[in-house]
Amino acid sequence: MPTSAKMVAAVWFALMGWLAANAHIPALPDGGAGGTMVFRGVSAAIGLICGWKIMGNGVGSSYADSIGTGLKTSIVMAILALMVFSGRQMITDSMKMRYEGPMDAMLGWFTKMMENGWDMLTVGVLGVLILAGVFGGPLAEWTRRRWR
Repeated sequence: MPTSAKMVAAVWFALMGWLAANAHIPALPDGGAGGTMVFRGVSAAIGLICGWKIMGNGVGSSYADSIGTGLKTSIVMAILALMVFSGRQMITDSMKMRYEGPMDAMLGWFTKMMENGWDMLTVGVLGVLILAGVFGGPLAEWTRRRWR
C-alpha cells in the first residue's frame, strides 16, 4: 500500500543512489568514460526500490530504530548495486568467451563483486551511503508520523 513514508524514502534513497554513483565514477576504469548516465540511472533505480521496499516498510518504531533501518537500506543498496553491475560485467566477459564454463562464469561474477567492492570503498561512496541511512531513516519516520 502506498504511503507518504514509502514515497519519501524511495525519493531520498534514489537521490542517494544517484549521488553514490557520482562519487564512484572517478574510481571506474578510464575515469568512468562512457555509460555513466546508465550507471547513475540504475543506481538511482536500485535506491528507489530499496527505499520503497526496505525503508518504507521499516517505519513505525522509534527514531533510533529508523536509523538502523536506514543503514540497512544503504547496505542492501550497495550489495544490490554490486550484484547488478558485476553481473553485467560477467555477462559481457562471457559473451567474449573469457570463461571456460558456467561455473567459471559464476565464480567470475563473485570475483568481479569483490574487485568492484574494493573499488567502491572510497570516502565519497561510504560517506554518501552512511549519511543516506542516518538521515533517510529518521526522515521517513518523521514523514510517517506527520502524514498518516
